[in-house]
Amino acid sequence: MTATAVRTTQAPRRRARGFGRMGPGERIARYALLIFVLLISIGPFLWQLSTSLKSTSEDIYTRIPQLWPSEPTLDNYARVLDAIPVWQFIGNSLFVAVFAVGGNVIFSTLAGFALARLRFRGRKAVLGLFLATLILPGEATIIANFVTIRNVGLADTLLGVALPGMIATLNVLLMYNAFRMLPEEIDQAAVIDGANALQRFWFVSLPSVKGTVAVIAIFSFIGAWDDFLWPLIVLTSPDQFTLTIGLQYLSGTFANDQRMIAAGSMIAFIPIAIVFAVLQRHFFKGVEEGGVKG
Repeated sequence: MTATAVRTTQAPRRRARGFGRMGPGERIARYALLIFVLLISIGPFLWQLSTSLKSTSEDIYTRIPQLWPSEPTLDNYARVLDAIPVWQFIGNSLFVAVFAVGGNVIFSTLAGFALARLRFRGRKAVLGLFLATLILPGEATIIANFVTIRNVGLADTLLGVALPGMIATLNVLLMYNAFRMLPEEIDQAAVIDGANALQRFWFVSLPSVKGTVAVIAIFSFIGAWDDFLWPLIVLTSPDQFTLTIGLQYLSGTFANDQRMIAAGSMIAFIPIAIVFAVLQRHFFKGVEEGGVKG
């Protein structure tokens, strides 16, 4: 074998050994980027948490920010509980969130299954209409939604707040994509066994997309829990306020206690953390379902 042939056969081997390896400069750049993104993501949260634990004797406007409180205390949380009816606001928010999660899980799943697995006239037109609605922001239809809610007598009610959010176009499309990724042979085998559409949905398709259902549940809960503009428009009675609306009472006209506001923000964050902690395993499974199918 000639020297040229040896070099030709060894060159791809050297490239294969170096494929996927990072040099020191690239490794440092990646870690620096990860740290930067991490600071942007959790930095404000950590600062709010730190502020909520600082006592009134500690200055929160120092030139050099201090993340760790010098005298940690939970008095700010107790003051929030005394200032506003937190538990009532939390109950109102949970009412809205439960309806939003239940509606999206049920209706989005059924609609996604129908668009992906059933064959009917006008299916592509319906799918196109769902895609077209993504162009419009929510603020473009908020007046029409309010007029509708008022005409049906649901203004200043929690049901009026929850009703428009019980099905979201994006959730329907997520379920459509999840059902569409399932092999057609599964449905064909179920049809041969005599299963109707509802049986195919409940026993065959739904167990395979539970991860995506968990993703929808988490997104729906966060969206309903954190929503501020729509409840502010619909609700006028203080006893009907959700937590995001009720927290505005912590901000006074002539003075603002940032410690109490930060404590209220942390109280509003706790239910979201609980829901994500419970569903995180299914959440990451749903992300994998939407990404790679093997």
